[in-house]
Amino acid sequence: MANRLVVITGATGNIGKKISETLLAKKIPIRVVARHADKLQELVAKGAEAIVGSLDDQATMAKAFAGADAVFAMIPPNFVVPDFRAYQNKVGESLAQAIQASGVKYVANLSSLGAHQPGGLGPINGVHDQELRLNKLSDVNVLHLRPTYFMENQLMSLGMIKQMGINGSAMRGDVAFPMIATADIAAVAAEALEKKDFKGKSVLELLGPADISLQEATVLIGKAIGKPDLKYVQFSYEDTQKALLGMGFSPDLARLFVEMSKGSNEGLMKPTQARSAKNTTPTTFAEFSKVIASIYNQG
Repeated sequence: MANRLVVITGATGNIGKKISETLLAKKIPIRVVARHADKLQELVAKGAEAIVGSLDDQATMAKAFAGADAVFAMIPPNFVVPDFRAYQNKVGESLAQAIQASGVKYVANLSSLGAHQPGGLGPINGVHDQELRLNKLSDVNVLHLRPTYFMENQLMSLGMIKQMGINGSAMRGDVAFPMIATADIAAVAAEALEKKDFKGKSVLELLGPADISLQEATVLIGKAIGKPDLKYVQFSYEDTQKALLGMGFSPDLARLFVEMSKGSNEGLMKPTQARSAKNTTPTTFAEFSKVIASIYNQG
């Protein structure tokens, strides 16, 4: 019987942690990888094996993937690196080389909607490059998961809602587009890593339950937090870049995020796959707004 060990990179993030918990609950042996040992302790207590180290360190990754049957691969966010695309390339190369060297046969790769585009979408162009990198691996089945805009992104607006009484970003408020909860991404990834029923190099876009505009989402947030008059405001690209710098983003990443918003506004992130039962996920924004309200009320 083939080795069932699954390795989860980025195991302390929203998606990686949920995948880990789902597989542990099914008694599937997992090895979790992250930079900080203390953040892995909760998963270790539930039965996971831990590898502590950086994903851009090839020796660590070779150790992490040794003897594994399947890997959840991702390039974690890093808001402070001076050159974000160089960081993406370094981590991506490290992961790809370790996958090939270790003999792993199945990889669920966290990509993004819009990753078919080679330019104009900031950080998403880095996962475009990673898809191409993983597609060159021989004798490895790779499923590129391309989720849409995370519902969790709206949590970044809570400070603004409290202080200014508005929600806003550089993205247009009047255009409906798909949004997804990260728990639903994790559920799809966990099932793929358990079943290993994908072959060759394939893409699955994940489109949430329905298309919704940021204006509509803001109305739902307002209802959930007791501010029924909450409005969405589209900010200029310049003001958005300044705000991101104020939040601690590196100048390079702030620039790339603004490029991503601009590209999205110009239609570069439209899905390439028709909505279907396979790429539609269950959590609605109305349901998720209750999570937003819970966090809002704790502050």
